[in-house]
Amino acid sequence: MGGVLITGGAKRLGAATAKRFHRAGYRIHLHCHTSSKAAQLLIDDLNANRAHSAFLYQADLTQPTEIQGLCNAVLVEDPALSVVINNASTFFPTPMGAVTDAQWQQLFDVNTKAPFFIVQALSACLKSQQGCVINFADIHGIRPLAQHAVYSAAKSGVIAMTKALALELAPDIRVNAVAPGAILWPEQATSQDTEKVLNKVPLGRLGTLDDITEAVLFLAQAPYITGQILSVDGGRTLNQ
Repeated sequence: MGGVLITGGAKRLGAATAKRFHRAGYRIHLHCHTSSKAAQLLIDDLNANRAHSAFLYQADLTQPTEIQGLCNAVLVEDPALSVVINNASTFFPTPMGAVTDAQWQQLFDVNTKAPFFIVQALSACLKSQQGCVINFADIHGIRPLAQHAVYSAAKSGVIAMTKALALELAPDIRVNAVAPGAILWPEQATSQDTEKVLNKVPLGRLGTLDDITEAVLFLAQAPYITGQILSVDGGRTLNQ
């Protein structure tokens, strides 16, 4: 297997994705921003399982110079990188009437702008490997979430970008996205919030990290799929 870059990989979905790809035999290039301690523990665990198979990079994805530095460092370590997974995300409410320019910038920089420039910086390598990109969208990029207009717009941008890059980078690089539904609750979610969401999920349960990571691995290894947005949401978008 080749190498995979996973942004925002220290915790939660990013960490689960790193573990799943590592079990599949990939070399792991893990990016983090502020969660360096958790990221290092994960890297140590992966390398204990298979020596010299996981590498850690720290960068602020709101800063273009740090994005380029991240990509340069990954290419030095692994000139045969074949998969990029843009998982890093910023999520917080932006009620209309109180949105600031800084909030807009942060949500678009991390969710939409950074994935584009990461792919641009690594496209020559991915082309040489006939590789692929998997972006993390969100079902709220398809159906917006109340009080989260800017986040929803940013993730909608990820969906459009995925399709545009799939056209532009074909036939050498495949570009797809996964749009998770209710998988991990935000830390501020109440029991009323969770009940309201689950009532709209036809499968009647919260999704698991495995539900997402298996979908991502599938897209990484599906050679005739590109430009697709795979909703992994238990059917929730059917009720929105």
